[in-house]
Amino acid sequence: MTTDLTVVGLTGGIASGKSTVAEIMRGAGIPVIDADGLGHMSLEPNGIAYQAVVDEFGASILGDDDRTIDRQKLGKIVFDNPLRRAALEAITHPAIGQLAGQGLHLIEQRGIRLAVYEAALLVETGIHESLEALIVVSCSLENQLTRLSFREGYSKQAAAVRIAAQLPMDEKLAVADHVIPNDGTLDELERETQKLIAVLKERYWGEVK
Repeated sequence: MTTDLTVVGLTGGIASGKSTVAEIMRGAGIPVIDADGLGHMSLEPNGIAYQAVVDEFGASILGDDDRTIDRQKLGKIVFDNPLRRAALEAITHPAIGQLAGQGLHLIEQRGIRLAVYEAALLVETGIHESLEALIVVSCSLENQLTRLSFREGYSKQAAAVRIAAQLPMDEKLAVADHVIPNDGTLDELERETQKLIAVLKERYWGEVK
């Protein structure tokens, strides 16, 4: 992807805390490319995936302004339909990859030597194999259920369905180079993340900060 920039992947199950870990890494000066954010950007009215998605799924996915894609409407179509979900991913994944490549190029131009690529589907898509290393944020199923119920207001059953739709945590852990456990407090997560940041900076940045 680049010659002087090392890119490390960051993933985890839903409600595992990977976004919190990403924020801690940003605070430590490590740029983080957020694939989910890029996906949202690509679906904006001027986004690179917008027209193809509207053409594929029709005007019924648009919001009240008849222009903006309503991601909840789109989600209802694809969540329980693997074929429709695959059709969406065939459009959005290349778009996200293009935007990520542009972002990483800009980071490298700034002389930065280490960046993190955060995405929920790094292992599922096989993207992790092209990265220098893979970080997995892990937590128990019980904590995933509790956090989803608290954060999103899902029932335990609805939360379980969303967890079951993802690759099992064990399969992600099996290919991880680094694991950040997140079954404790926020302070404990901060400490675990900072320890890994020191390792990454020493290994790929040639320094400890």
